[in-house]
Amino acid sequence: MMSFYVNRRRLLRSSLALAAGGLAAPALTGRAEAAVLKLKLSSSQANDPKFANGKVYYDNLVKQIAAASLAGQVEVTFFPDNQLGQEIDVINSVKLGVIDMMVSGSSIAANLVPVVGTYDLGYLFSSFPQQTKAFDNGAAAPIEQALLKGANIRIIAWAYNFGSRSVLARKAVNAPEDLAGLKIRTLPNPVITECLRLMGAAATPMAFGEIYTALQAGVLDGLEHDPPTIVASKFYETAKFYSLTQHNFSPLAIYFSEATFNRMPPATRDTFLDAAKKAAADTRAHGLGVEKEALTQLKDKGVTVIDCDREAFRKRVVPQSEAFVKAHPDAKGVVDLIRATAA
Repeated sequence: MMSFYVNRRRLLRSSLALAAGGLAAPALTGRAEAAVLKLKLSSSQANDPKFANGKVYYDNLVKQIAAASLAGQVEVTFFPDNQLGQEIDVINSVKLGVIDMMVSGSSIAANLVPVVGTYDLGYLFSSFPQQTKAFDNGAAAPIEQALLKGANIRIIAWAYNFGSRSVLARKAVNAPEDLAGLKIRTLPNPVITECLRLMGAAATPMAFGEIYTALQAGVLDGLEHDPPTIVASKFYETAKFYSLTQHNFSPLAIYFSEATFNRMPPATRDTFLDAAKKAAADTRAHGLGVEKEALTQLKDKGVTVIDCDREAFRKRVVPQSEAFVKAHPDAKGVVDLIRATAA
C-alpha cells in the first residue's frame, strides 16, 4: 500500500511539474514578445508611397531599422489617413505617450507650445535648403527645447514637406485682391490662419481629414498646401487653379513621445533614433525631387498653375512677424537667425 501512495505522490508531482512547465511556456513566450518594442506612427496623409510624406518617411524608417539590425527589437506600425484621429488629437496623444510617433508639419505643435508657430510666419524661409542651413546654424534648438519642456514631445529630426505651401482655389488667384472673400482652408493654427488672412483670404481653419468633403460641398473655396499632398489627396478634383504664392516652407517634424523615449532601453533607443534621423534625411532628398513631378501631374489633370504676384502677397504679410515677435519675445532670436541665413 505504501508503494501505491509513494508512486501516486510521484505521479502527482510529475503531473504538477508538467502542468507548471505548460504554464511557464506561454509566460516565456510572452516575455519574448515583450522584448519586441512595438511603436505606433501616425500620419494624416494618404498611404501614397511617392507623394505622401508620412508614407515615404515610414518606408525609409523600415529600411533604416533593418540596416541597423533592429529587426526583431523594434517594430513600427504605420497608421495613415487619420486612422488614429485628427492631427490635433494625435499630437495630444503623443504628448501623453498614447501614440509614440507622428509625422506632420511643425504647425500642429504650435497648438501646444505657441512659439513653435515661429516657423509658420509667412515668407520667413526662402527655400527648404535655406531652412536646413538655418536649423544647422541654431534656429532649431530653441524650438525643440520649448516643445520638450512644454509638451513632453521630442523632435527626432526635421524633414521637408514636399514643396512650399501655395493656394489651390476654384478661381484664378493672381494678386491679393483675387483672394478677397474666398474661404481658404488653413491648418487649425492661428499663425497660418493669420498669414492667409493678411494675404486677403477668408481664412478657414479645418482638420485635414475634413477638407475633401468640404470642397465638394462648397463649404470651402480652396486650401493652401504643397503640390504632392494635393495630388495624393485628390484635392485637384474639386478646385482647378493653383497659384504659386509659396507663402510657407513648412518644416516636416518627426515627433516622438518623451514617455516612449524614457521607456526604451538606452542602447536600443540610441540605435533607433539614429535610424530615424537617417530616414528623415532620406525623406528630405525625396521631397526635393517630387514637387516638380507633382506640379506636372496637376497640369495633366487639368489644373491651371499660376505664377502669381508673390511680392504683393509678401508685402501684405510683413506685419505678421513683427506682431508675433512682440507677443513671443523668445521667438526673436530664431527669426533673426533664419533671416540672416543665406539660401
